[in-house]
Amino acid sequence: MEVHFPEKKVILVTGGNGQLGKELRSFAREQDRFEFIFSSRDTLDISDQAEVYNAIKKFSPAYVVNCAAYTNVDKAESESELAFLINSTAVNHVVGALKIYGGKLIHFSTDYVYDTISDRPINEDDSCEPKSVYGKSKRAGELVLEASDIDWINIRVSWLYSSFNHNFVKTMLRLGAEREELSIVSDQVGTPTYTRDLTQVIYEMIKKDDPSLMKSHYNFSNNGVTNWASFAKEIFKQTNIKCKVGHTTTEAYDAPAPRPLWSVMSKDKITKNYEIKLRDWQESLSACLSLVHT
Repeated sequence: MEVHFPEKKVILVTGGNGQLGKELRSFAREQDRFEFIFSSRDTLDISDQAEVYNAIKKFSPAYVVNCAAYTNVDKAESESELAFLINSTAVNHVVGALKIYGGKLIHFSTDYVYDTISDRPINEDDSCEPKSVYGKSKRAGELVLEASDIDWINIRVSWLYSSFNHNFVKTMLRLGAEREELSIVSDQVGTPTYTRDLTQVIYEMIKKDDPSLMKSHYNFSNNGVTNWASFAKEIFKQTNIKCKVGHTTTEAYDAPAPRPLWSVMSKDKITKNYEIKLRDWQESLSACLSLVHT
């Protein structure tokens, strides 16, 4: 008797060369439940509507995991058109294609979309009043989702880092080895997000595939609360780097784009709906450092 096994669901990942995309590439090699197809800007420019429609028609993905994004917070202040093109207009292309050809969308946003709150963790239904061009462009992409008819999940993350590409952890490792002392902002409070933990969440969401949990925003980061200066100190502590960390303020740093001073997000919704167990940020940092620190 001939046995026929069902074809694997196709997961199309955009932005496959970013730090989250590369983490998903690594994760995909360790599972055999889904067929992951990775694209980069060279193979699929999501700001090109025709390319998006052709790709989704060709691959018929059960999910698109949209890791493509404009993420240069300061440069966005002078490149607002490009930021909105990638973070909003391109999202509309993906949504439009999925509406025609079928499929669901997992998208990523940021703590920068929220208004200023400082006395409790931020909930998903708290007001969104982004102050920076980057935050406004990401919120514009969220509004595209909210107005759509497709099934979507939007994950708001904070302080994303990984063993891939450029990020705060790798920058601290480099600068800490070069300098005796660094001045780091200490009045921005939040929680880091390790991409490896985020990829596990994405996998659980796709595996569960519950429409009743979709059309929804979710906060995600690791557990705990810290600030950038303390984050740097922990990096140096775990790697035995002797660089001293001095404190400075956001105002003194004088970056082009405004930063949220409070990025502590409640993860109750995502942990309840998807039975996610969060790791403390120090534990996840240790896991990442084991891959990047020599």
